[in-house]
Formats: sequence, structure tokens, C-alpha cells
Amino acid sequence: MNSRLNISLGTLRLQNPVIPASGTFGFGLEAQKLYDINCLGALSIKGTTMLPRYGNPTPRIAECESGMLNSVGLQNPGVDKVIEDILPALRKVYHQPIIANISGFSIDDYVQMTERFNAEQQVEIIEVNISCPNVHNGGMAFGTDPKAAAEVTKAVKAVAEKPVFVKLSPNVTDIVSIAKACEEAGADGLCLINTLLGMRINLHTRKPILANRYGGISGSAIFPLALRMVNQVATACSLPIIGCGGVSTAEDVVEMMMAGASAVEIGAANLTNPYACRDIINELPALLDRLGINNISDITGAANI
Repeated sequence: MNSRLNISLGTLRLQNPVIPASGTFGFGLEAQKLYDINCLGALSIKGTTMLPRYGNPTPRIAECESGMLNSVGLQNPGVDKVIEDILPALRKVYHQPIIANISGFSIDDYVQMTERFNAEQQVEIIEVNISCPNVHNGGMAFGTDPKAAAEVTKAVKAVAEKPVFVKLSPNVTDIVSIAKACEEAGADGLCLINTLLGMRINLHTRKPILANRYGGISGSAIFPLALRMVNQVATACSLPIIGCGGVSTAEDVVEMMMAGASAVEIGAANLTNPYACRDIINELPALLDRLGINNISDITGAANI
């Protein structure tokens, strides 16, 4: 691999900054059939809950201009299945850092899952999702209030030895206040942004397209919003940031890092092009040459100098 792409994410050293975002890459095993996923900087596995979830009723995907809406609702096989079967299978074919993305409906849920993943050697980072807009009575409910976000962060950090990155919701008036609350509660890093809440209506039936009525918007349409929020948080907090939201090109990766991100998650782009992460990694060295950049790690926060 090209050492010019090496970055530091807190105490971890990654071979490059490109990470598939949770929920857009399955558990990595599917993509392994297409290409060698060991080219990735890290891999954030599908969001996991304590018990299996079948997700929201269908239809739960709707297209929109320059993006998509999803209301999948954290469909997953539950933490037991992930730890006992999926992680061992993934580790056989993938040898870079694994990020466990966890969601809960109570603080106790988050604590229990943190304890479980903290004990797993296969997992390097715990990504605490307090920002999912597609689940009632959980997820985003913890991520829209600084006090609630701090309570989850503090409880998780009390049982975690591994780095804890808190994934923030953009569906707030002031994302900086949420970020600072998580920082003060002991978070090791932040990930932002998750999807924005949106809606589509079928003109013929006059009813919402999504069975859940609302869903999360992702895709290139939200990139400028994500970039702005990453920059705001980067200038207000000292924690390492994983930037995400609408990233779909190598240029987007560099721009997100210039805004303040140390690493970058790529989400919806994987759904339209399953080779997106691989292609972006391959394109980065030539882009650095054109921009006169020696090492990609040098550009984090460059727009803030």
C-alpha cells in the first residue's frame, strides 16, 4: 500500500483514510466476493442491536435527486450472532481494523453491547450510534440533546477499554453543543454526520412512499451540509473526527479532511457502485500529486489554518 495515504485515527494507525460507513457495506463479507477488502483503511460493520431486528416495513427505500432515502430500521441479526459467527468469518478474510457500530433503545443497551464488543479482539473501535433517524424511541433520541448524549457517552466509556467514537445526528439545531457534550463526557472521537430526515410522496396514491413515512437522506446532495458540520465541530473540539455524508469521490475525501476530518466514511456511494471505496483509494495518490500534497495526513484541518 502507498504510505502517503497512512493516517492516524486517535491511537490507531490506518493504511488510508477510507472506511465504508455502517449500513452501506453489510458486514464486509459480501464485498469480499468482489475485491480484496484489505485495501480499506478500516471497516464499520452493519449497525448492531442487542436483539435481532427485522427492520421497518417495506417499502423502505426511495430515490431522490442526487441521493436516496432509507428507512431500513437497523435490520440486523443481533449482537450474539455478530460476535459468535460474523466477526470470526470476517476476520478470516479481513485483517485491517474493524469498527463495531452499536445502537440501543436505552443506556443499558449501549452499555451491554459495549461490554460485549470490548471483549472481542477482532474489534478495534466502538462506534456509538446515537443518530439513527429511522427507529422510534431510540437511536436519534439520545443524539438530539447534549445531556442525553453525554449520559450515553459517559456510561459507555465507563466500561470501554477500546476507543469510543460517537456518531452524531445532523437533525439538531446546534451540532457543536452535542459534540462538545460528548467530548466532555470522555469520547475518544466523533463520527459525523448520519442521515438527515426527509420524505417523498407518491403523486398517484397521495401517500408517503416509505412505509415509515420518513427516512434518512444520504448521497452527494448532503455533502456540503456534512462538510459544514464537520468543520464546525473540528474548530470547536479537539477530538479526532471521522467525516461522512455524501462522500463519493477522491476529491470529496480530500475536501472532508481539509474541513477537519482525520478519516472519512463512504456510505451511499457503495450502494450505487460496490467498488466505490476501492476506486477512491486507487485514485487518491494521483490526486495528491495534482494538488502538490506529499502525505494525506498533512491536510487534516487545512481549511482552518
